[in-house]
Amino acid sequence: MAKTESTLKNMVLTLLVITCIAGASLGAMYELTKGPIAAAKAAKQQAAIKEVVPGFDNNPGEEMYELTSKEGFVIKLFPAKKGGELIGVAIESQTNKGFSGNIKIMVGLKPDGSIINYQVLEHKETPGLGTKMADWFKSDKGNQSILGKHPKNNNLTVSKDGGEVDAITAATISSRAFLDAVRIAYETYTENQGSQPVAVNTSSEEGGAE
Repeated sequence: MAKTESTLKNMVLTLLVITCIAGASLGAMYELTKGPIAAAKAAKQQAAIKEVVPGFDNNPGEEMYELTSKEGFVIKLFPAKKGGELIGVAIESQTNKGFSGNIKIMVGLKPDGSIINYQVLEHKETPGLGTKMADWFKSDKGNQSILGKHPKNNNLTVSKDGGEVDAITAATISSRAFLDAVRIAYETYTENQGSQPVAVNTSSEEGGAE
């Protein structure tokens, strides 16, 4: 059998065939996995809403709407209702002031604005330091907890800045960022009450540096 001549044309053709096959394979894989990925994302979101605003009997995801914070972040709000009455709102908020970049949280507020609970959704903070935010601000130790506090009536900044909240040990930057995300959630929600848009249907690190 004659050996295929190694020409530029043949090499380009071979690369083109390989690229087409790889592209088709990736496309097929995406189609196979996008459904389960979307379902897992929705389940995670629903679980976060239940944690930060328990007791609702509606589907907050179906009533979700979006607002833009004054910082330019798109903030998602999930009204939680029981018997048709609003019992709170779960707010997906974020900040770009983390030690390692963006931090995204879900925080639950009562209708009066006080904090019910929170969950950290995404972050890139240093393990063992900034990562402690997941539980630190729920602890009864010292002045760590923000649960039950009201962002308007309480100074929810770190004590180093004159606030009422104890920062995570050796992770002041992460603590400031977390509390900033809470502030953004509260201010974006309260400053836009009365102008709610139509719902969108969605069926070395910190030790020495800080």
